[in-house]
Amino acid sequence: MDHLSFISPTRNSPWGTYLAQVEATLPYLGKLARWAETLRRPKRALIVDIPIELDDGRIAHYEGYRVQHSLTRGPGKGGVRYHPEVTLEEVMALSAWMTVKNAAVNLPYGGAKGGIRVEPRDLSLKELERVTRRYTSEIGIIIGPNQDIPAPDVNTNGQIMAWMMDTYSMNTGATATGVVTGKPIPLGGSLGRVAATGRGVFVIAREAMRRLGLPLEGARVAVQGFGNVGSVAAKMFVANGARIVCVQDHSGTILNEQSLDMARLLDHVALHKGVAGFPGADAIDNENFWDVQSDVLIPAALEGQISAERANRLRTGLVVEGANGPTTPDGEAVLAERGIPVVPDVIANAGGVTVSYFEWVQDFSSFFWTEDEINVRLDKILVGAFKGIWETSEQHRISLRTAAFTVACTRVLQAREERGLYP
Repeated sequence: MDHLSFISPTRNSPWGTYLAQVEATLPYLGKLARWAETLRRPKRALIVDIPIELDDGRIAHYEGYRVQHSLTRGPGKGGVRYHPEVTLEEVMALSAWMTVKNAAVNLPYGGAKGGIRVEPRDLSLKELERVTRRYTSEIGIIIGPNQDIPAPDVNTNGQIMAWMMDTYSMNTGATATGVVTGKPIPLGGSLGRVAATGRGVFVIAREAMRRLGLPLEGARVAVQGFGNVGSVAAKMFVANGARIVCVQDHSGTILNEQSLDMARLLDHVALHKGVAGFPGADAIDNENFWDVQSDVLIPAALEGQISAERANRLRTGLVVEGANGPTTPDGEAVLAERGIPVVPDVIANAGGVTVSYFEWVQDFSSFFWTEDEINVRLDKILVGAFKGIWETSEQHRISLRTAAFTVACTRVLQAREERGLYP
C-alpha cells in the first residue's frame, strides 16, 4: 500500500499508530474491507499561513491546519489545538481518531481536527485573539454548522471558540452559533460541556473496572495531565471512593502514597498554574511516574506517551486513555503480553464530543437542556457504547481497541458503501 506522498510515518508516529490500528481491524470487517483504503486517506487537508501584527508592531507568521478525515456519516467534528509541536501528521491522525470516535459512539459526524503551531503562553490576550480570528478566516472556506464544527482541544477554550464563532458569523453575515461547540453559555454553549470529557473518562473507567472485577472503593489512581480532562476525572474518582496517588503535568510530578487532597491540589493548581510545589505531596522525577503502583492509570496529556519501554515498567491493573493516542502500537503490544487491558481513547474520552453533539443539537433547536439532563443522556450513551464494544471484544477475543475500531469502522464503511462513489 503506498503512503500519502506528503507523509512518511513511522510505526509509532501519530499517523503510523492510526494506520496500525486500522490494519488490526481488517480481519473483522468482512466484505467491507474492500473500502478500507478510504480509512487510510484523509478526505481534505488544508494548510494555512496565519500572519498577525504583534503588540510591539512586528509581523509574525504561524502555520495552521484543518484536516477533514471523513465526512461520510455527517459533518466533520473535532477540536483545534494550539501547541508549538503541532504538525500536519499529528492533525491528520487526530482527525482520523475523531472519525472512529464519533462512529464508535454512533454520533452523526465524520472526523476532523485543527491546530496551529504556536506557543499560546507567549502571546498576549489580544495577540491570541488575532491569531484565532485570522485562522478562522483562513479555514472558513471549509467549516460551517453543516460542514465541519470545531471545538476546544489542547490550549484552547470557550473564549477561543467565541472568537471563532464571531469571526465566522461576521464573514457570513449571520450569527451561526452552531459553527463551533464548547462555547460560553451565553453564546449557545451547553451546560456540562466543560466537564464532559473528564466525566466520560470516569464513567468508562467505572464500567471497565466493574467488568474486570476491580473495586472502585479505595482504588489507587495515577493521572498524567491535570488539565480539564485529568482534573475532572480525578475529582470524580475521589467522589466515588478512589484515591489519587500520583499526578503529572507540565510543571512536574507529585506523589502521595496514601492519597492526594484533591480540593487543596485544585486550589494550588489554580494559583500556581501547575502541580509542582504542592505541599501535600513529594516531588518525584517525571520519568518515575511510570513506575508508580496503581490500580488505574489515566494518561490524559498528549499522544505517544506509553512506549514499549514504559509499558514494560508500568505497575497498574488498567490503562484508561484520557488523551488521544497516548499508547504507541509497540507499547500496546507489551501491555497485551503483560495482560494489562487498555480502554482506548476513542471510547474513553468520547464524553466531550458527545456533549458537543448535544450543544450542536440545542443550537439548531434553540432549546436547551438542564445539566442533569445532559449528564443522564451522556452516561446512557457512553455506557451503551462501551457495552457494545466490550461484547465485540469478547466475541472475537480481541483487544478493546480493535473492538472499538471494528464497531466504528464497520459503521463508517457501511455508510460509504451505501452512499457509493460520485460521480
